[in-house]
Amino acid sequence: MKEKKYDYLIVGAGLFGSVFAHEMTKHNKKCLVIDKREHLGGNVYCEQKEGINVHKYGAHIFHTNNKRIWDYVNQFATFNNYINSPLSLSKGKLYNLPFNMNTFYQLWGTKTPQEAKEIIDGQIKEYGVKSPKNLEEQALSLIGKDIYETFIKEYTEKQWGTKATDLPAFIIKRLPVRYTYNNNYFNDIYQGIPIGGYNTIINGLLEGIETKTNIDFFEDRVALESLADKVVYTGKIDEFFDYKYGQLEYRSLRFEHELHDVGNYQGNAVVNYNDSEYKFTRIIEHKHFEFGKQDKTIITREYPESWDRGKEAYYPINNDRNQDVFKKYKEESKKSKHVIFGGRLAEYRYYDMHQIIASSLTKVEEILKIEV
Repeated sequence: MKEKKYDYLIVGAGLFGSVFAHEMTKHNKKCLVIDKREHLGGNVYCEQKEGINVHKYGAHIFHTNNKRIWDYVNQFATFNNYINSPLSLSKGKLYNLPFNMNTFYQLWGTKTPQEAKEIIDGQIKEYGVKSPKNLEEQALSLIGKDIYETFIKEYTEKQWGTKATDLPAFIIKRLPVRYTYNNNYFNDIYQGIPIGGYNTIINGLLEGIETKTNIDFFEDRVALESLADKVVYTGKIDEFFDYKYGQLEYRSLRFEHELHDVGNYQGNAVVNYNDSEYKFTRIIEHKHFEFGKQDKTIITREYPESWDRGKEAYYPINNDRNQDVFKKYKEESKKSKHVIFGGRLAEYRYYDMHQIIASSLTKVEEILKIEV
């Protein structure tokens, strides 16, 4: 029998695949990483224009409470002290996010936590229901009418392409309310943006490892699988099994990037646009992630869209139908002993960056049965 050229063929050069390849290479395993796109890095890829690192597939802000994961990424990049403090535009007014005392002052003129709490509790009592049957009822039961109608209703309906009353309640498990003047969106101990963009991390992870871009796994699947003992697959799990149990559903995104001949377009990295009159959900101004001083700026408008096989899959639609279909693929995947499934598309779930790195490291540990 012909000896395989690689120990692992890794399909997808995003964070899961890159971390997996890096760790396995440290243990003398030979890896080949391929990606359908023309670049490495998956959705964290940054495209440099006008000296600005543009987050090509949407804003990525690293945050974690896990010191091990923080130390891990700091091997490959130096992080700045960027704190995510988005703004929200609603009915012509700007508000601070997340919901905190600044937001409540802007909304009601309240100055003390007690004043804000009384309004919120009163609205929950008036509009909330004990057993919410949809997202609207769930939100009203968590934060009341004013916050829901100002910040959540129209934004969420744009995001998911359907009415809030038709969305399941479980989409919103909790809505953090802070009774302090604190605009830090994340509560995590460690957060920031890698100086020089996320490509520095991907390049560090894949240094010395053979990579190939513009390679569609499904166009030459048999030949590619024959190269390695095992396949690490990070793509859509239903596509891997030729949609035999049906197609899983997603929401997609479309990004419109614009160069502006001004030094500062909106004064903040992230501004949400809540109202339905705007078809996009937010504008990202990339230079603010790294405190850029360039003469020009690049903004990105983010448009939620329905998904089909020709578009990028971003957010799984975790309703009962899709979960039932995914369970069938999950069981099927257990029969594929030579394939390791990992990442947001293969696991049909949303991951933050720190979670995907932890997941990949755990998978490596399981395989090697040693501490990485």
